[in-house]
Amino acid sequence: MSLKELSQKLHSLERTVLPKLKKNIGFQELVSTVDLKEIEVMRAIQWMENKSIVKIDSIEKEVIDLDKNGILYKKKGLPEKQFLELIKNESKKISEMSKKLDKNEINICIGLLKKNNAIVVKKDRELIFSITSKGIDFLNKKSTEEKFLELNFPISFEELEKNMKNTLSELLKRKQFIKKDKKIIRTISLTKIGEDLQKLKISSDVVDKLSSKDLKSGSWKKKDFRRYDVEINVPLVSGGKRHFTLQAVEYIKSIWLELGFKEMTGNIVHTSFWDLDTLFVPQDHPAREMQDTFYLKNAKSGKIENKELVKRIKNTHENGWTTGSKGWQSSWSEEKAKENLLRTHTTVLSAETISKLKKGDLPAKFFSVGKVFRNEALDWKHLFEFYQVEGIVVDPDANFANLLGYLKNFFKKMGFPDVRIRPGHFPYTEPSAEVDVWHPIKKQWVEIGGSGIFRPEVTIPLMGFEVPVLAWGLGMGRIITEYWEINDLRELYKNDLKQLRELKKWLK
Repeated sequence: MSLKELSQKLHSLERTVLPKLKKNIGFQELVSTVDLKEIEVMRAIQWMENKSIVKIDSIEKEVIDLDKNGILYKKKGLPEKQFLELIKNESKKISEMSKKLDKNEINICIGLLKKNNAIVVKKDRELIFSITSKGIDFLNKKSTEEKFLELNFPISFEELEKNMKNTLSELLKRKQFIKKDKKIIRTISLTKIGEDLQKLKISSDVVDKLSSKDLKSGSWKKKDFRRYDVEINVPLVSGGKRHFTLQAVEYIKSIWLELGFKEMTGNIVHTSFWDLDTLFVPQDHPAREMQDTFYLKNAKSGKIENKELVKRIKNTHENGWTTGSKGWQSSWSEEKAKENLLRTHTTVLSAETISKLKKGDLPAKFFSVGKVFRNEALDWKHLFEFYQVEGIVVDPDANFANLLGYLKNFFKKMGFPDVRIRPGHFPYTEPSAEVDVWHPIKKQWVEIGGSGIFRPEVTIPLMGFEVPVLAWGLGMGRIITEYWEINDLRELYKNDLKQLRELKKWLK
């Protein structure tokens, strides 16, 4: 594109700002040279940057600005000058001075003006102030403080001259006069293209819009219209969208809903009773240790309302109750069962759900997608907070082949057609199985979660009768990371703004 064509495409704001640009001009200085609003100058600069006319440099600097009183004194004058103005023709009592200046200002003025021998203070019933010859000179001469107030604020500390830096040190001692802050300072420089454009002395008298009046009168024929560039690069506009993990959560929920499942929801804080004891996890199991589970420091214990269920769970753990099992052959503590914790798996929701089912409710299918918490060492493949996909099928006719069918159906919809079931062990299922899927890119099996059929020691105490309950718990992170080519599980939750804007939407 030629310089002439580029000049014809400049917006009226760009045409106004361009002649005022010089080498490394500060943004605030530039704003002060043109009759435009700050936002209009910023737009013009950004547009010119897109056209490679200017270069914008940003650097963090220590910035000096006027505080509340500094702004006031810039308008009304320094309090010491106001003080002297009041007594330049005659002495005045402190009670008279108090009508014009507040107490703090008077105290500052007395100390400052006495130090400079600008006033004489006499004491009768109250303090009386008179101006001295030095006070007259002080009043008529512009002080360094007044010169400081004339600076173009905000200003970087580096831009201050040495004498102004000394003045700054004194003003910082005064209440709400000056404030220091770290700010991003922008400087604008012309590029080679910008320098050449500036030499053309481009007219600002161009028309951006064609009105119906111009068309009717024919005056448009004599006007100079701005050319529009429909190919120019423009800043990327990022629209709002759901967090990418929530997109996956909604998709996973839709799969189970389509398969006729109902969603289970619940609290993230539970007693050990519901999270572990109802699932036949022994009270001396390593999973209960502090290094594996997050126990609450405050509200350490919760309530277990169903006392009859407590008896059944206690007997099941100690001797097997009526389940046909011998239990764990160890004493069971209700106090330990009352300990509050952050749920270690969403299977706690399955336990609560089946405890409410009657025979007339069967068959029934439930799922949940929720966060669980484990006291893990944080690294690229382990998190202490993550989503788990939970599912149960409560059906007198259910069997292990049905379990495999549900899992294959789900993973096929998630983009993993090959599913492998391996023997596994969990305290609350028998048989138990590990679930793997074949990764088509890595060409290997990837472990996803666990599954099985609830043991009688779980179903009989909770439901009052024995019925097959197919169950699975799957780690959602490992299922979805490949879709976004994420190698570190921590990236799912770090909320990197660039990542959130650029990641593709979940589409399967």
